[in-house]
Amino acid sequence: MKVVGFAGFSGSGKTTLIEQLIPVLRSRGLRVSVVKHAHHRFDIDHPGKDSYRHRQAGAFEVVVASSHRLALLREFEQPLQLSVHQLIAELDGGVDWVLVEGFKFADLPKIEVWRAQCGHPARYLDDEHMVAIATDSPGLLPQATLLPVLDVNDPEALANWLLAQQDRFDYRVENFA
Repeated sequence: MKVVGFAGFSGSGKTTLIEQLIPVLRSRGLRVSVVKHAHHRFDIDHPGKDSYRHRQAGAFEVVVASSHRLALLREFEQPLQLSVHQLIAELDGGVDWVLVEGFKFADLPKIEVWRAQCGHPARYLDDEHMVAIATDSPGLLPQATLLPVLDVNDPEALANWLLAQQDRFDYRVENFA
């Protein structure tokens, strides 16, 4: 399994880039999973649904499954911040690529998504885990870099780069334990 993170400030286009990259990788016969960091309290379940009612009644876990998908909802009794590695361990091991969004401090190879128009500082200057920068404004990067600079609007080129570099994205849990 290959794992690559996408880091950047809110509004930089991480989700859009990943959304465009997934079908490109899929068209090449690759299975892709995503690990996404969410802020605050989020919910994918809705009032009135059976699974919601079970959670509200106090169930620790609720698994909802059909012939097309499975969802696991787990309630934490106390706030718990799982590491990206714990979340990757929850995935089915039969995927080729895991795209990680939003774990900007994770100790895994990451591509920074940076747009000058957002007005946020670049992270590649201070993060040794950045392996490339995806941007729409390479001429406005705050500092020259030896890192590859990729076009954030060209998911096909990004997929080509990832596949050409795929050995550097091999994920072995013992490397992060």
